Order: sequence, then structure tokens, then C-alpha cells
Amino acid sequence: MNPVKHTAFSPSFPIRSAADVQRLASIPLAQALTVSSTYDIMCRSAATFGDKIALTFLLTAQPDGLPVRMSYRQLLAAIHQTANALHGLGVCPTDAVALLLPGCMEYQYALWGSEAAGIAQPLNPLLSDEKLVSLMNATRAKVLIAWGDAGNDGGAQIWEKTQRIRALVPSLKTVLRLGGAGDLPPNTLDFAATLAAQNPDCLNSARVIAGSDIAAYFHTGGTTGAPKLARHSHAAQVFSAWASVQLQGISPSDITLNGYPLFHVAGVLPVSLAALSAGVEIITPTTTLFRNKDVIANYWALIERHRVTVLSAVPTVLAALCNVPLNGADISSLRYCRTGAAPLSPELAARFKALFGLHVHESYGMTETAGIATITPPGVHGPAGSVGFALPYAQLRIAALDAQGKASLEAANLGEQGAVLYRAPNVFSGYLDPADNLDAWVDGWLNTGDIGRIDAQGRLHITGRSKDLIIRSGHNIDPKVIEDALATHPAIELCAAVGMKDAYAGELPVVFATLRPGFSVNDTELLAHVCERVDEPPAKPKWVRVLTAMPMTNVGKIYKPELREMANAQLG
Repeated sequence: MNPVKHTAFSPSFPIRSAADVQRLASIPLAQALTVSSTYDIMCRSAATFGDKIALTFLLTAQPDGLPVRMSYRQLLAAIHQTANALHGLGVCPTDAVALLLPGCMEYQYALWGSEAAGIAQPLNPLLSDEKLVSLMNATRAKVLIAWGDAGNDGGAQIWEKTQRIRALVPSLKTVLRLGGAGDLPPNTLDFAATLAAQNPDCLNSARVIAGSDIAAYFHTGGTTGAPKLARHSHAAQVFSAWASVQLQGISPSDITLNGYPLFHVAGVLPVSLAALSAGVEIITPTTTLFRNKDVIANYWALIERHRVTVLSAVPTVLAALCNVPLNGADISSLRYCRTGAAPLSPELAARFKALFGLHVHESYGMTETAGIATITPPGVHGPAGSVGFALPYAQLRIAALDAQGKASLEAANLGEQGAVLYRAPNVFSGYLDPADNLDAWVDGWLNTGDIGRIDAQGRLHITGRSKDLIIRSGHNIDPKVIEDALATHPAIELCAAVGMKDAYAGELPVVFATLRPGFSVNDTELLAHVCERVDEPPAKPKWVRVLTAMPMTNVGKIYKPELREMANAQLG
């Protein structure tokens, strides 16, 4: 093993206010954070935690199932073997390694090993062949690590896709098949057998990774249109992990259940990398994660069985969990409940706390901020919509909106709503395609595309996306105002307001909703309910439609582009 300082990340002191964050940032960053790469994190954690369990994989969602476990020492050995296998296949620090995998233990060392050898490119297995080919050709991916077990990938048909697309990526030299059976096609190697033949003790390349080296390409969106490829430096990913540890008070006594997919930054950086930098045990609940209905049905029993201390899930998963009774499960081990990725309604936050006694702490981040930008620490109980304090060494700016709802160079006053701009050590290194960078910055600040305000306590409140603003006859309407009003109806489980095209007004606000199990209510009653509670006349929706299921992205966000298409198709 390469000689390293035996120091893992640990919280400096509890964070309870913006002043605490400022105190944390009062010393130079280079002194506070001495790690330069994700590989350094893994080396230090292995040296510090050794045989402590790092990863636990649940083969089934049954609480009494026998899990598969891996220690910190074993994880580093597997990372070395992955990186050395890739190095032997010709992967250099500037080469991309594509990952097409479901939730699995191997994803962790495939990902970090790829970053140690080259540049990791996690891909959403549910994307179309065309988009996967486009993304891999954009990075000139040299190796693809693909799931080979056709019956255990949640219907993504990963191996079938791999066979169809591999010839369409000229740069692709080798496919490493993880699992599966049958003969290996030409230029295909078995992942496990290839790794078993590698040196587990160090990097054969003797690579010294600089903080500015690109660690990963993460794609944004991709359900419609051409997804963008965001470049993450090692320094940006390391900073996100370190800051997450500091503001959340993460320690080796913590156990987290990670149901986020690892092609998405939320599951990779503020959850996985932060946990692995602090000696936490990460539990992966089956290959299909939170998409597995049995995982949701058995969630509280799994919390009790594994003594989970940190709950992290998007609001739609929290809404689903509200329909799962405790049935006597002991969840007293939970010390911290966190959500992000989408707005949390006050009603859902209140319902979750009433049912389970858990206050939901909100955070905020995106692919372009290496997964995290603000965090509400344990013990800080802000109102729903408050996503906490900016990370140490980071800056937030609220810019005034122009008549088109876009960010201007004029700063908004304290407490006023505007465009959220961000500047910090974990801001990404720009998109791979320079053309995508044209609207990414405003006067040197990252333009997040979100609308929000900062309160007197220094907490950021997110009210919506600039692209989701509904502009009716010149009025900028925040859809969250409508959504929060409708969510107060006891029958509502999820709701989303969008703009429907109108020849006269430009757009009209309309709402889609799903109902809680056992409830029945008609559209007319819901429309009356929401209109009574929305004060501004232009924001009163034209209609409400009840759906049997809400369109979702693969990470559990409500997918508004599809709702807008549905609204325009109905035309009221």
C-alpha cells in the first residue's frame, strides 16, 4: 500500500448556525483539507478503519436476509485491482471508463477504481441506445464495465443494450462483463476474473493524482433532449465529501442506507464518498434500490434490523414511506433524516414527523456543484423549503430576475426572491462540450437555474426552478405556491403545477396530482381547494387533473417536462 497519513475525515465541531460555518472556514482551505483525490480518501480510510465494514449489500429486501459485506481494507484492495486492470487495458488518466450497472456492491470499487486509473463515466441504464451511444462517443470511452446478469437489472436490459451499442462506439476497446453467464463475446472480459489476477496492494501505474485532474463525467438529465456532460475534478468531489462530513456530523458510528442510483451525484458524493471518508457503513438495498417495492414495504424493518442512523431519500420516497406503517419497528437508531433533489412540501414534512417522529432536514445541490451546495445540519429545524447553510468556503448570491424570469447582474435584497448563484471549491469544471457553457455562468458565478431567497439566519430557501416559472401575461408565477396550497388537501399525495400554453396569456397555471391510498376526490373539489388558498389571481390554476401515477425521473423527481406535454395536449 502506498504510504499515507492515517487520517480520515471527521467533524471539527457541531454546526448549528451560519456563524459556525464561518468559524469552520476561518482557517485556509489548504490547511483544513489536505486530501487531493478520491483515491487518497480511500487509502486513508483503509488505513484508519481497516477491517471495519464499509459496504453491505442486501441480496433481497427481506430483513432476515443474509447480506454480503466488505471491509474498508477489502474495498481499497478491490479499487487497486480495478484500477490496475484498467491500466493494463491501456486506460490513461485522460481516458473515460463507462459504467453501465444497477445498484450493486461492485459499483463502488468500479467507480473509484475508474477514477484512480482514468475518468469514470457513470451512465443511467434506462437511457435509450441512442443517448448512451452519444454520451460514450462524446467522451471517447475506452472501456465499458457492464452488468451481465440479464435477469437482475430491474428491466433495464443492460447486457442486451451493451451488445447493441458497443459497435457504435469506435473508441471502445474492451467490455468488462460483471456477472452473467455464457460465452464472452470478442473483446470482452469477465470482470471478477480479470480483477482477481491483479495486484491488490497499490497502483501499478504509480499515478500521482492532482486535485485539478478530472475524476468523472456525470451526465445531466437525459430523459428528453441531449444530456450535458459535467466534468468533476478530484478536488471538487473531495471538497463535497469533506463539507458533507462537517455539516452533517458524520462519524464512524453511523450507518446509512443508500437507495440512490450511483449514476447520480446524490448517491455518489454527499452520500457514498462522504460516508466512505468518515468510516461509515453503507447499505445498498438490492440491485433496484428504492425502485424495489419490497424495499419500500420493508423499509422500517430494515432500519431496525441494520440499526441505520442516517435516512436519506428524495421527497417522493418519503411520501411513499408515509404509507408504510411502522408495525412495531424500532427506529430509535435514526439520528438524522435528510432529503434533497426536489422541493419538500410543508404538509409532507409535517406528516412524516407526525407519523415517525422524524424532522426532515433539507439539503440542496446539483451535478454542477458535485452533488451538494447547502445542508441543514442535525439539530437545526428550519421550515420546509429551507435547505440550510451554504458550505464553508462557499458563497451564495441572490440575483434579481428580469422580465423574462432570467438572472440579471443586479443583486436582490435580503429576503427577496431571485436567481440562486453559487461560487465554491466544488463547482464543476464546466461541461465537456464548450457550447453548453454559454449560459452556465453569470459574472463568474454558477447560474444554478433555481429561484430562492436567503433569510436572516443565513439559510437558503428554494422556491423553484427558473425554467419552471409560469409566466402569465407578464406575471412570474412560482409553481411551489400552487403546489403547497393543493398539498394541504388531505387526499393529496403528490402534486405539480406547470404552465400550459395559451395564445392570449402565454401560459396558464395547471396542476396534476396523485391521491393517497384510500382517498377519492374529484378535480372540481381540488380546484376549489387550491384556488381558495392561492391569493394572487394570476396564480390561481385553470384546472386540476388527478393521475393514477406521477411521471418520475429515475432518481425519484417529478418529471415536469412530461406534465407540460400532457397539459398542452389537453388544452384545458
